[in-house]
Amino acid sequence: MSLDTPQIDLDEVVDNDQAHVWHHLTQHKPYETSKPPVMISGSGMRVKNAEGKEFIDAVSGGVWTVNVGYGQERIANAVRDQLIQMCYFAGSAGNVPAAMCAKKLIDKMPGMSRVYYSNSGSEANEKAYKMVRQLAAIENNGVKHKIIYRDRDYHGTTIGALSSCGHSQRKDQYGPFAPGFVMMPDCLEYRSAYGDIDNYGETAARELEKVILAEGPETVGSVVLEPITAGGGVIPPPEGYWETIQEICKKYNVLIHMDEVVCGLGRTGKWFGYQHYGIKPDFVTMAKGLASGYAAISCTVTTEEIFERFKEDPANPMSHFRDISTFGGCASGPAAALENIRIIEEENLVENAAKMGDYLIGRLHELKDKHEIIGDVRGVGLFVGLELVLDRKTKEPVDESVLAAIASDCMAHGVIIGRTNRSFETFNNTLCLSPALICTQADLDEIVDVLDAAIRRVAAA
Repeated sequence: MSLDTPQIDLDEVVDNDQAHVWHHLTQHKPYETSKPPVMISGSGMRVKNAEGKEFIDAVSGGVWTVNVGYGQERIANAVRDQLIQMCYFAGSAGNVPAAMCAKKLIDKMPGMSRVYYSNSGSEANEKAYKMVRQLAAIENNGVKHKIIYRDRDYHGTTIGALSSCGHSQRKDQYGPFAPGFVMMPDCLEYRSAYGDIDNYGETAARELEKVILAEGPETVGSVVLEPITAGGGVIPPPEGYWETIQEICKKYNVLIHMDEVVCGLGRTGKWFGYQHYGIKPDFVTMAKGLASGYAAISCTVTTEEIFERFKEDPANPMSHFRDISTFGGCASGPAAALENIRIIEEENLVENAAKMGDYLIGRLHELKDKHEIIGDVRGVGLFVGLELVLDRKTKEPVDESVLAAIASDCMAHGVIIGRTNRSFETFNNTLCLSPALICTQADLDEIVDVLDAAIRRVAAA
């Protein structure tokens, strides 16, 4: 498919953007004297900006979203057809694609049963928090309401979601936050707080038990965790971690909430990240790759046991889940998600993510052998990070400006990569790669070769 666009005045588009659009995560002072970036078209792995420059996108839309690549007409047509048939009705009633998409998802998630629709990852996580809080009110006089989250994990941008955010700079200046959210330590073995030990995974997981006991087991309702930490530096769990987490949660009757907003829908080489580790969650939340960015949609998926607990006292008008998401009633979201899942199935993209992920991690270890600045290479599937350090022995992190320079160099040479930024006081030092699940070895070679050259140039400067 061509990246050419219909006849539009791109100068006017950029001028309007500069004058009226407030971009995400952006300091706008430079745009008083220069033009902001505007992307105008995409096809497969590539996007084109308003200046006509083409890029290979190694971060799937900038934030791990466009899993099946750009220009998928099947999804666009499914959304168009659904909008004509039935665009919207409040989620108090069903619609055809929502029913079919729910069944499709549940088929991929043994042990899960019910799908609650909303429109963003933040909102999906908020729904799970509200379920935990309401169950505490119904069953425990509100006592078992606390939610434990993990340092370095990220669960969304609303005040409620930021209350469970393990990124200090992302939540800085936005408090005060909702009470009842308690942080546990991260599980990054590369920066072990326990030294070089054989059972790091179990030891790191035992931190959850310490927090539960400190807070009082009778007060803790759930723990929310990313199966693989994303924006906090791409942190796969060490061996033994998840088995111990599950054991602790069962012991203290704590619900397990898996945040799959980034990892879900094939990115890690399985349909969901938690499926690598034998976890039996009570809640699974997803967004981003669920519809590959072709429509706004998120889901909070629960077990039948959780669902039944909201039916136990039908005579009480306060006993059901009294929540609504306005745009959870948009039929375009599940229509896009359903077609997206079909494409992933038909093109074997989960398998491709596993295969290409192994290839990408292998290529990045080659870079580590060449560049002393690369302290660690880690990831699962097409979800990979490179932590950059000043010294491999001390593991002192590079300044965030080094990553900005490398990303800028890659951009200048036609490759868009990701990086941690404005997340932590110190550890904004991980480059992130998450290319679309459709990528080939040739795509990955192009990405890695450009990154190789960028690191060399920046390190030599």
